Amino acid sequence: MNCAKNLPSTWTVATIAEVTHVRTGKLDANAAVNDGQYPFFTCAEEISRIDSYSFDTEAVLLAGNGFFGLKWFKGKFDAYQRTYVIEPVGISGRFLYYSFLSLIPEIAKKSRGSTIKYLRLGDIEDTKLALAPDAEQARIVEKLDELLSGLDASVAELKAAQKKLARYRQSLLKAAVEGALTAEWRAERARRGKSTESGAQLLARILAERRTRWEAKQLAKFKEQGKAPPKDWEDKYPEPVQLDTTHLPELPDDWVWASLDQLVGSSSYGTSVKCSYESGGVPVLRIPNVVARSISLEDVKFATQELELEASDYLDIGDILVVRTNGSINLMGRAAEIVSALPQKCYFASYLLRLRCVEPNTVPSWISSVLAAKRGRMWIESKAASSAGQHNISLSTLLSMPIPLAPLLEQIETFQFLSIQLNCVIDQEKAVAVSLKQATAQRKNILKAAFSGQLVPQDPNDEPASILLERIRAEREKLVESRKGKTRKVRA
Repeated sequence: MNCAKNLPSTWTVATIAEVTHVRTGKLDANAAVNDGQYPFFTCAEEISRIDSYSFDTEAVLLAGNGFFGLKWFKGKFDAYQRTYVIEPVGISGRFLYYSFLSLIPEIAKKSRGSTIKYLRLGDIEDTKLALAPDAEQARIVEKLDELLSGLDASVAELKAAQKKLARYRQSLLKAAVEGALTAEWRAERARRGKSTESGAQLLARILAERRTRWEAKQLAKFKEQGKAPPKDWEDKYPEPVQLDTTHLPELPDDWVWASLDQLVGSSSYGTSVKCSYESGGVPVLRIPNVVARSISLEDVKFATQELELEASDYLDIGDILVVRTNGSINLMGRAAEIVSALPQKCYFASYLLRLRCVEPNTVPSWISSVLAAKRGRMWIESKAASSAGQHNISLSTLLSMPIPLAPLLEQIETFQFLSIQLNCVIDQEKAVAVSLKQATAQRKNILKAAFSGQLVPQDPNDEPASILLERIRAEREKLVESRKGKTRKVRA
């Protein structure tokens, strides 16, 4: 950003380092306590609490990794070791906060890291900001407080609407995978005496097909190697995980509990080969491509080297991709099924797991519904392992997950009911998303006007910001010299 371009004559340009004192917290994130006396700022969006404080000042708090969230606070607080505590020197703290709001997109471009983006001190301190005269800073802050408080209130209402829609979506999924959504349908079929393949019969059919596919694959291998099948080779079939249903909830009539492994013909981790946007190799789907239980192809990278894949290795209809690791436990375990042919052959990255269902038509959607429903989320999160800020679930653990399996006909009926309701939810979610996007654009335009000198009237009597900056520099030099004197060692 060229801060000097088209600025009022009374403004100037300074680096963050010139007008702030930047430090970081010293604590681990697990230092937080419930109902603590003081705010505890970490890299999470929510503010935690703590019973001690290391800072008593006005500061802008910048999350040094993750989503680079910003907060402003004045008083006693503490901070996580990756949170930057940015204290204003000679300028308005609120002006500094609003400046950072406008500068975050530029600062974020300097971030490093592949899985979790992070910022270094120099990335922040070297950034330039447009500095207004002291008096105009106060006018800008007053106007921004007025404009953005109303915008913030609108955004808060929209986000509250998002949460209500998410809760309603969850209630629908819960009713679907626990049988409440089709209770009347089952009762009507029972009154008419109509029978259908039960969940247990469906499971038996899937298990038989699962074994048949394994045997066919083994025979193909023997043939390719020019070998005759050894004696008792069928006995080496890897039996899927068996469930202990003793403590599992009771299911509706004709439903049955199955392990995820029993419903999956094959499962695997993805490739760890480096990918880029320009390489032109095999498209490799990643975590950003697993969105709202469906596959998004808006942000696709490509393998930078040959993957040596067989035809059956590529993603296909009936496959489910599951996020196996993420910094947010809410995103770990998120799944999407492939319900139609992809426009080109694609593979998947190592942060995802691929489940290939034996029954490819309805069961993949049923499984992804169970994974997304509240009971499924609770199971996944209870089994997650955490390390270095990342939450993980292994393939072997995921395959042991209990799945309530409805008869196939009831699954189809469930999705007919569910799709009508979910389509209404999706339409409302899209409308809220559009409004939030408009609010973001409006905020950006307001901040742009503020820090180009166009938001409030100019006053020619204001002391120029260049004089303010010279005074700040002089004060900082004195401070540095005084600190040198205090730390200088005396030689004998």
